[in-house]
Amino acid sequence: MDSTSLNQQFKIILGSSSIARKQILSDMGFQFTTMYADIDEKAIRKEKPEDLVMALAEAKADAIVGKLQNIKNQETDGKSTLVIAADTVEKVEPKLHGSEDAEPTLLITCDQVVVYEGAIREKPSDKEEARQFLKDYSGGHAATVSSVLVTNLNTGLKKGEWDKVEIHFHDIPEEIIENLIEEGIVLNVAGGLIIEHPLVLPYVKQVVGGTDSVMGLPKALTRRLMNEVL
Repeated sequence: MDSTSLNQQFKIILGSSSIARKQILSDMGFQFTTMYADIDEKAIRKEKPEDLVMALAEAKADAIVGKLQNIKNQETDGKSTLVIAADTVEKVEPKLHGSEDAEPTLLITCDQVVVYEGAIREKPSDKEEARQFLKDYSGGHAATVSSVLVTNLNTGLKKGEWDKVEIHFHDIPEEIIENLIEEGIVLNVAGGLIIEHPLVLPYVKQVVGGTDSVMGLPKALTRRLMNEVL
């Protein structure tokens, strides 16, 4: 089955509260609902950023699947669920929604970290850390590592991969950094990095990869993984 947005013949649950991810999935032409995975991300640690985002996407998927198991009796239309979480994986989970020939529901879960000089950066712990992050990027470069995991809740088939993008910056004026800190949005994103922000965008020198991936949901990867589990 092709995951074309026209005549969508499956349900999608986006396992994320990210505004950017919601916008990207909507821009892809899909209809979807959202669920939030309430997990302790700090309890999951991996040395490699690719392993970390994959493990976090898996944990989010598992948490949401647990919620779905509790409410599965409310499903009355026979459609299955596809879960997408970021990083590379293929795994069969217990079936949650009907038979394999029913219209599927897809669950998508994701995660992202920033890598700067080999160090993994997650959401800043406070304003001072966010300020240091942004000062480091000024005139330099960083990378985002984003994972997407898709689970077909009818068949239990799960596929995931990660995507990496390099971002190079011009010098970012201190007043811009301070405005971003006071606004506070940078405190809620991995590495304090949000290149689509109107205050940041003028200082983005080059993006080697997709801006959709930097924003948290690489379109081409997501669509391919959806096709692979359908």
